[in-house]
Order: sequence, then C-alpha cells, then structure tokens
Amino acid sequence: MSSAPLIELNNVVKVYGSGPMAVSVLKRISLTLNHGDYVALMGSSGSGKSTLMNILGCLDRPTSGEYRFNGREIGNTSRDERAKIRNESIGFIFQSFQLLPRMSALDNVLMPLTYSKVLDLSSPSSRELAESLLEKVGLKDRMTHEPSELSGGQQQRVAIARSLINQPKILFADEPTGNLDSETTIEILDMFEQLNSSGITIVVVTHEPDVSTRAKHIIRMKDGVLLL
Repeated sequence: MSSAPLIELNNVVKVYGSGPMAVSVLKRISLTLNHGDYVALMGSSGSGKSTLMNILGCLDRPTSGEYRFNGREIGNTSRDERAKIRNESIGFIFQSFQLLPRMSALDNVLMPLTYSKVLDLSSPSSRELAESLLEKVGLKDRMTHEPSELSGGQQQRVAIARSLINQPKILFADEPTGNLDSETTIEILDMFEQLNSSGITIVVVTHEPDVSTRAKHIIRMKDGVLLL
C-alpha cells in the first residue's frame, strides 16, 4: 500500500455563477485522505458537503486550488480524463440505489464495465467477478431478480456490489442508509467496515450521527468550510 496520500486538496474553492450572482460554495478547503481511511463527512443542508464529495469523486472540478489523486494533479483535467479516473479508481453508492429497473441484479452489477477499459463486460471472468461480489454481499440466491423484486436493503447491497466491480481504490457513499430501516442500516455499515478492513478507502456523506460514529474519522462542514 502506498505511503503517499490517496487524495490531497489544497485551498480548493468552488464558485457557481459569476459577477453579482456568484455563490461561493467551498472556501479554501484543504484536506488529506490516506489509503485505508474511513471518513464520515457531516454537515447540514447547504454546508457544501455534497459539492465537496462531487469534487473528491471527480464528478466536478474546483474553481481554483489544487486536487491531487494518487499523486496526480487532476483539478484542471478534462471531463474525459476525470471519467477515466472514475471508471478505474472510484466507486459510488447513493441513497436512491440508482439501479436499472428492467435489469437483473447481476446485470446491474456488470453495467459499469460498459465504460471500462480494463475489464470486458462480456467476458466470463467479468461475470464471475460480478457473481462473486453478489455472493460477498449476501445475494447469491438473488442474482436474477430485478430491483422491484428486492427489498431496499437488498437493492443497496446490489449497489455496493456494483460499486466494487471496477475494483476501486475509494468508495464514496452519499447518504447510503437514508432509505433503510435501522436493522438494515446496521448490516450495511457492517459491510462498509469489512470493505474498509480489506483496504478500500471509504468516504460516507451523512447527517446521521449513528452512521458517522462507525467511521474512523469525522469531518464536519459548515458554510463551505471544514470545522477541524
């Protein structure tokens, strides 16, 4: 495992709009995430935490400041270059699951390989990997089921398996337990701990204290700045 930080932000600013309509959402954010970290990012609505996650996850780029991913400066990279980094190194898990409704659990897990330059969607090895991931999240007997035939917790498990298909270095989870009951929430958080213990870096965006306390570190945001 590399001793260099996985992610480094230095004085990152994000501004939407221009002139008198400009809104400063992130204000000189500096942050380091190391390989193997498990971080909870907390803040009220409008604090900037979702914008920060979008920049960390290469879904957006900063207005100014430096962003290094695995030692590479990517703050000013093109949309295609950021997409390549996401496809090769980053996994996402969302509150709404975002599964394709007419596809089986197995095909949903395989879907990110449509854009992969490393793994072939149609290869037997890719299918074997997807099956092993579904088995890992406890859905060995649900691989052919569509999302409508699965509970909310099972759908989130499919989403977790999907996020792992590209063997990412880091997982970003945006309010991943927001649509789940308390018992299922505990099961999903247990799974995050297992993934983190296997070496995957995890960042969870949440407003729920019970979720944040499972992380190794808690980062709080307010009005676009970090409260350290």
